[in-house]
Amino acid sequence: MNWEIVIGLETHAQLSTASKIFSGASTAFGAPPNSQASAVDLALPGVLPVLNKGALERAIRFGLAVGGEIATTSVFARKNYFYPDLPKGYQISQFERPVVSGGVVDIVVDGAEKRVRLTRAHLEEDAGKSLHEDFHGMSGIDLNRAGTPLLEIVSEPDMRSAAEAVAYAKVLHGLVRWIGICDGNMQEGSFRCDANVSVRRPGAPLGTRCEIKNLNSFRFLEKAIEYEARRQVELIEDGGRVVQETRLFDPDRGETRTMRSKEEAQDYRYFPDPDLLPVEIAPAWIDQVRAAMPVLPAELRTSFEAQGLTPYDALLLTESREKAEYFMGVRKATKAGAKAVANWVNGELAAILNERERDFANPGVPQAALARLLDLLEDATVSGKAAKQVLAALADGEGSVDEFVARRGLTQISDGAAIEGAVDAVLAANPKLVADYRAGKEKAFNALVGQVMRATQGKANPATVTEVLKGKISSS
Repeated sequence: MNWEIVIGLETHAQLSTASKIFSGASTAFGAPPNSQASAVDLALPGVLPVLNKGALERAIRFGLAVGGEIATTSVFARKNYFYPDLPKGYQISQFERPVVSGGVVDIVVDGAEKRVRLTRAHLEEDAGKSLHEDFHGMSGIDLNRAGTPLLEIVSEPDMRSAAEAVAYAKVLHGLVRWIGICDGNMQEGSFRCDANVSVRRPGAPLGTRCEIKNLNSFRFLEKAIEYEARRQVELIEDGGRVVQETRLFDPDRGETRTMRSKEEAQDYRYFPDPDLLPVEIAPAWIDQVRAAMPVLPAELRTSFEAQGLTPYDALLLTESREKAEYFMGVRKATKAGAKAVANWVNGELAAILNERERDFANPGVPQAALARLLDLLEDATVSGKAAKQVLAALADGEGSVDEFVARRGLTQISDGAAIEGAVDAVLAANPKLVADYRAGKEKAFNALVGQVMRATQGKANPATVTEVLKGKISSS
């Protein structure tokens, strides 16, 4: 009998404010330890937190993007627990009245669309960091991250495979970058996921879940979920039972391991923070935030599909705001159709940028340059093979499109009269291939085309070669 995996994700997105959520200390990454920890972050006696309006505005922006409900009154709470990198002895978070409730994220897995519901998105401060290296057997505490603003985005347990969880995380990652609330840098900890995983028989009640903490890459997220699901199934089938706990993923060994027993809400003794008044969010402010929002990915996908693109093409183009804007810029500047532009942006250019470890925020190929290249391809001035060479050269800064085409002699020969000489020579030299083609062997004709292309050093237009060849063979 099959097992069903049930997955919910809790995602922490570091908000893109210059200062922390309750103090004026900087949030810049990479500063020396404890150089960006203010008196508020250190929880020194007598200090009071002051809410960063920019953090709240970014939470509202997210709520609007996912179609969630924005609270008219939101409350901050103290989440009480002890850990060396938590100087207050509690974390300021939200419990009963978060900024955002509900919302949805749509994903596509193996061509099938699925909607993942969101439970909530709430603001909270990050803790510090424990350092265990180079301390002669001791640990150090860096409180630079303490007080960094986070938006914790909690999904319903709607995902049923590691692939769905990764698809959801990628869409969410793209969305928070798209609306400008998080830089999405997973290596720096700006975007990280906790995965709640359980297994059950299909149709049975939910099983006991385990939480896998701090997954900071999509690959680790997938591997951790797959391992944890196997572990739970094997445990149950061997007569054991799953214990609710928090686990860590060890990427070197490809397995999860116990971190601590899993706490419930009552264990944290939540109560409203007496130092922070309830936040009133005026409808007029929500309207202002909505008016400043960019066009969202779903709306752009609809627009792209109306231009003749497939849903898959449109989904790839909206992986990031920069990529979508790049496509639109090229589309506006070229006579090539939307499908041709999408193929080059999603295909050749995306592959080149990946090889060079760049992205569409810094592609190195101006929109006007790709538009010019597609125009040359459209009117058969260059071949598809030559166009790929030109694109790679553009990415490496080797001059303009026209300069490179001229320098390398990549102009395609499309004049039938100019190609006839090469065709006549190939037909005269290959009578057996001609006879085979007349006998119905299509491969023989392809071989003749190849011979003409070699004779013209690949410069002949294949369509013209085909036309001239067929004309010559049929008339002889």
